[in-house]
Amino acid sequence: MSRNLNKILNYSFLKVSLIPIMLWIISSLVFILLRVAPGDPVDAILGSGADEVSRELLRNKLGLNESLINQYFSYINDILHLDFGKSLSTQEPVLDIILKSLPATLELGFFSIVSAMVIGFPLGFIGLRNKGKKTDYFVRIFGIATYAIPPFWGAMLAQLLFSVYFNFSPIGGRFPIFQQQPKITGFLVLDSILSNNFVAFRESLYHLALPSITLGFLLSGIFSRSLRLNLDKTLKSDYVNAAICRGISRKKIFLNHALPNALLPIITISGLTIASIAGGALLFEVTFSWPGIALRLHEAISQRDYTLVQGIVIFTSILIVSLNLFVDILIAYLDPRIEY
Repeated sequence: MSRNLNKILNYSFLKVSLIPIMLWIISSLVFILLRVAPGDPVDAILGSGADEVSRELLRNKLGLNESLINQYFSYINDILHLDFGKSLSTQEPVLDIILKSLPATLELGFFSIVSAMVIGFPLGFIGLRNKGKKTDYFVRIFGIATYAIPPFWGAMLAQLLFSVYFNFSPIGGRFPIFQQQPKITGFLVLDSILSNNFVAFRESLYHLALPSITLGFLLSGIFSRSLRLNLDKTLKSDYVNAAICRGISRKKIFLNHALPNALLPIITISGLTIASIAGGALLFEVTFSWPGIALRLHEAISQRDYTLVQGIVIFTSILIVSLNLFVDILIAYLDPRIEY
């Protein structure tokens, strides 16, 4: 046990030691790409009709007249001190903007993953139980089709169908603009429960349902296909056949041997899926006007807000890297077959 623990600690140390290098590369790429991209943040703030004196004063204030080398080292130094600067457009601290927007993205991501599992896992079981039949082919096609649908197109289709034609749900937004939101943690569903506000709870779920179920539906194919393939492979393994020969009931074999081993790859896929939500939800949040980090990133890009774009990308990268580290260590702990 102690030997395995030491191996896991060494593995964890190796993974953690790579994080600063990865974040430095990401930070540098963001800095370079923003500087070489066309457009000027001064034009985005003042407009193209501003006089040259005002433009020059703003450039000096924002530090854009300094050399790129000085800007880069100042930028890296601020990141090392966890100072993401202030938004060029609003002068609000970038970290405050991120922390205000983060709960909306996490709430949408959590309910989307739950929806994906609720839809995907039963379909995976159904497909395996009907292996080689029409139902199995339907489940496999479903998994490929949902994975291939672009999220923004699926979002617009869901809005058109459920918000415009049937009027089942709001077309966008997180909460009615004419009602006061409960503000405790930033997670509206949780805040409405903590404040015993049934009306807020109903409205938050009402606005959350369509985007979370739509995104969960698009992600469910990953879980259905993964569960079906891994369960099928596990049920054909030698240790399952040995358990059958010893007379152990199929129910016990399935619950105690096949399913736990089949779920190990699902943990990895879940981590990657959550990371893909953080990185690929940009157009999805924009389509639903969901006030999360991705929507703020879209606004910052359109306004050429260097500091806000840099802060959001770096903060999101830290979240994704940390999540992947946690998943890797968890898999290493659960699966002793992994070599370090």
